[in-house]
Amino acid sequence: MAATYRPDSSFQELTTANSSESHVAAGFVATFGETLSALRKLFQTTDPTAQPFVLSGSGTLGWDVVAANLIEPGEDVLVLGTGYFSDGFADCLRVYGANVTELKARVGTKPQLPEVEKALSEKRYKAITVTHVDTSTGVLSELKQLSALVHKVSPDTLIIVDGVCSVACEEIEFDAWGLDGVVTASQKAIGCPAGLSISMFSGRAMKAFQNRKTPPAAYFASMKNWTPIMQNYEAKKPSYFATPSPQLIHALHTALGQILAKPVAERFAGHKAGSDKVKQAIADLGLKQVAANPDEQAHGMTAIYLPEGVKGADLLPILAKKGVVFAGGIHKEIAAKYIRFGHMGVSVLDPNRNDIERALKALEEGLAECGYKKA
Repeated sequence: MAATYRPDSSFQELTTANSSESHVAAGFVATFGETLSALRKLFQTTDPTAQPFVLSGSGTLGWDVVAANLIEPGEDVLVLGTGYFSDGFADCLRVYGANVTELKARVGTKPQLPEVEKALSEKRYKAITVTHVDTSTGVLSELKQLSALVHKVSPDTLIIVDGVCSVACEEIEFDAWGLDGVVTASQKAIGCPAGLSISMFSGRAMKAFQNRKTPPAAYFASMKNWTPIMQNYEAKKPSYFATPSPQLIHALHTALGQILAKPVAERFAGHKAGSDKVKQAIADLGLKQVAANPDEQAHGMTAIYLPEGVKGADLLPILAKKGVVFAGGIHKEIAAKYIRFGHMGVSVLDPNRNDIERALKALEEGLAECGYKKA
């Protein structure tokens, strides 16, 4: 999804694989422990009962962790539908026996608070899930007011956030907003190679897991198996359930060190500034976004409707030849009508790079080569 470029030396340093080492070696144990503690700072939680997890797997594994551990068969879950990825979360929950209600918005929007309040007042839900940024549409879901509403209307309902395309580029205040779970992955705004499922769960969520009447419906994704491992690693003690990836953990450790070297508020502001620049350029080209409402537009990516007569299958290869990679559409209702532009991490925040400018120039030139002229 992201626009990608030739990596510079700093990125190469971050992603170059370390020599393999034992997952119980003293050096790695210390690195993993520091990584778990650093995640608390990234998510903005000081709650000692909150629990971070870093597992080998993609962001999708986070869905399984939620569904297998926090939801028991037959329990009700309200899924706020904003696109392809919220649909996937709903499907995953059903696999584990959840009774899922989807509150779907039209393409390019999100469910509104009065709709959410009405749904919560009609049934008692064990959890509500929200995709903070749905990568299929570029729709940003507001969390602070949503969480306040859930705590007011249905205080026992766990608030679970899919933050795969938001963590480290969109503001998330885990404690202050009363969130119960945020699942994410290593490869987007955190800036690591793909391969790590990263999550944070509140003390309330962990208590809900501990009080479940049936065993977790998974083995590898079981909090029962992983919680003592994560706690031991954070305490700098070697532990084992299944083998982690030392190379990826080292990369995550490095990335978090870079991210937390400055206040996270500056990072969020930098992404907003970069996003504003992209979105203004898109408008200047006479193009429209899938997420039409500025308040519902993500700051780490932009989903762009193609002009009449331009096909993604023609445009994307042209962009690739210019050294820029955009992604095609994946929302089933509009897949052929739009493309996606990722702008996050070093491509936005490093003042020595001109990635955004290059990508926008390539887009303008590519559209012209496809015969597009702004009206």
